[in-house]
Amino acid sequence: MTSTPVAAPHRSKAGFDLSPPSPEQYSALVADLDDEERRILLDHGTERPFCGIFNEAKGKGTYGCRLCGLPLFKSGTKFESGTGWPSFFDPIDRDHLAFVTDQGYGMVRTEIRCARCEGHLGHVFDDGPPPTGERYCMNSVSLRFVAEGDPLPDALGRGAPEGERLV
Repeated sequence: MTSTPVAAPHRSKAGFDLSPPSPEQYSALVADLDDEERRILLDHGTERPFCGIFNEAKGKGTYGCRLCGLPLFKSGTKFESGTGWPSFFDPIDRDHLAFVTDQGYGMVRTEIRCARCEGHLGHVFDDGPPPTGERYCMNSVSLRFVAEGDPLPDALGRGAPEGERLV
């Protein structure tokens, strides 16, 4: 009898499992989204400026994907861009982000999606502060915040480092 080997999960440099959720898991992740959350996260929409809950947030912690919980940015990389959306200059791990060319609205820009569940997060621009010069302009509705010292969510049951505290 021969067996088919099971593929090892694809891990980011930071150690997180980037394998996409199963169809059943994905259905559970999106089940409770309201119409506005669906428009932004699933249909690649944009929330109105200056209205998102994280635009002026100052707490210490980690911002992760609203759907699957993958950690995206530490609060120390958040800055006031004046654009009306939460902005960050450096992700926790670039492997956690998918970069997609967006040619909508008569311009070319780079859309940012969660590398694991493909939820729409926002866009990245090259007008950010040093040291990266990048501005990750995110929709608040696409993010979840985990206060410093609290365990990261483990929405997909992937285990460590999810469910643990991010140092």
